[in-house]
Amino acid sequence: MTFAPRTWVVGEVVTAALMNQEIRDQFNSFFAAWTAYTPVWTSTGTAPAIVNGTLTGRYMKVGRTVTCEINLVAGSSTTFGTGNYSWSLPVTAASSGMAIVGSSMLLGVDRWNGSIVVSSAATTVGAFVPISATNTRSNFITSTQPETLASGAQIRLTFQYEAAS
Repeated sequence: MTFAPRTWVVGEVVTAALMNQEIRDQFNSFFAAWTAYTPVWTSTGTAPAIVNGTLTGRYMKVGRTVTCEINLVAGSSTTFGTGNYSWSLPVTAASSGMAIVGSSMLLGVDRWNGSIVVSSAATTVGAFVPISATNTRSNFITSTQPETLASGAQIRLTFQYEAAS
């Protein structure tokens, strides 16, 4: 809810409504509940489909700072597609020329800790984990990397970035 503060002019009458809008409402937005959203799960190959799994997201925007969480739990009918996975952001990222890093976790047969990259002006986010137990270089999560995904697998993403507006 936060927005740019009002520019006051000389001689303007300050009313209760203006004070509420400019001070109370802005202050309250810092303590508001998170906003739920439904991320879109895509890939660079054949599209995955959540079917009977769950895909939830929520975020908090304070000023232009967005804190976001995405949680995917694969169901018995979830199809994993092919290619590198990405998820839609709730708010477009700023054109800051910087990549923002957050954390990712894949819970399958094993637990895989990784990172998130939100690129400048991005509308999606990618999650990276080690390629395998013996190759710890990072790469995108895919249907088979770092392990073959199945029903019950979870992907959890937590990150923070600057919004475009």
